[in-house]
Amino acid sequence: MKTNTNINRILSVFLIIVLCSSISNSHAQSSLDEFFGQGYVLGSKDSNNYMKISARLQSRFDGTYLDDSSSFTKKYQFRRARIKLDGFTLSPKLAYKYEYDILNSQVLDAVLKWNFTGNFHLWIGQTKLPGNRERVISSQKLQFVDRSLLNSKFNIDRDQGVQLRHSFNMGDMVIREAFSISKGEGRKYKGPDQGRDYTARIELLPFGKFSSKGDYFSSDLKREATPKLAFGLTYDYNNNAVREKGQRGSILSESRDLKAVFVDMMYKYKGISVMAEYANKTTSDGEAGIFDTTGNLIESFYTGNAINAQVGYLFKNNWELAGRFTNVNTENQTLNNDLREYTIGVSKYIVGHSLKVQSDLSLLEEETKSDKLIFRLQVELAF
Repeated sequence: MKTNTNINRILSVFLIIVLCSSISNSHAQSSLDEFFGQGYVLGSKDSNNYMKISARLQSRFDGTYLDDSSSFTKKYQFRRARIKLDGFTLSPKLAYKYEYDILNSQVLDAVLKWNFTGNFHLWIGQTKLPGNRERVISSQKLQFVDRSLLNSKFNIDRDQGVQLRHSFNMGDMVIREAFSISKGEGRKYKGPDQGRDYTARIELLPFGKFSSKGDYFSSDLKREATPKLAFGLTYDYNNNAVREKGQRGSILSESRDLKAVFVDMMYKYKGISVMAEYANKTTSDGEAGIFDTTGNLIESFYTGNAINAQVGYLFKNNWELAGRFTNVNTENQTLNNDLREYTIGVSKYIVGHSLKVQSDLSLLEEETKSDKLIFRLQVELAF
């Protein structure tokens, strides 16, 4: 606990220094652009090696009002603090990414990416699986303070294994495919391997590529001059899963085969952005519950379905107004409640997603519990 307190103090001082620096230079937008989000670059004279070192912080306030008791709770926290290294060695065809979570003292990404021929890329190591779009979008590049309930309840997260990725064009349309085989237990699992996880994803971009890979960051910061649209479909099969949500959650006393389907879309045009997702997770035998010898339900896998839809408009002064609706339906044979959340967000992008202030207000409805009104305010700094 003392170590975490010291880390938070150090980060607080660092945050104050950076904010003071940004204020003193706020008269020149170009100077901000040159500082935030650029990282520190190292390279060899022969151009065969390249590394960018970058870091980011999220400082956040959460306030929650409970409808039944009229009570208000508040929390200040550093939500995320990350250090990232990415680059290539020997050749741009052999790239790598390493990301470390300072607050939780854990490795998030440690992956090699080999472009071995044409548009084929082989990824080896630990990184995000090709799952739902909102999960693959970096937490730095979100439209709201944090991801939706659909993502927190059903995403397949990071895992250790291999991925094969490929893309090609069919006229103006871009088609991408991704396949992975991974351990299935996700990060921080120290027990024996139980099975394997198999994931397949296909994406269609009928009007061609988005500007600056805009299908994988929220908000239309590039103000697409022509309509851009992306569709994605993922299927995941986790054999002998022992964690409540597959790659995440508590370790349960029995295993199940989990099946997950994700369907998503992204649309952007002249400051308008729309993203929608559907998730469905079930067990292969339809039996999500775990029972004791007397037939009482004691544990369950998190199964069910959810939808999430959000829309935003970025004004020319880089203020954005956005709205989001999320609905989570859990299977009857679980220990989990259905959820419904309505969110309104207001953001100011100073240097894109590298320096921004975001706030949102949510009404959370959960069956058998009182409604919650949640306000969040967050500052994102990426260097």
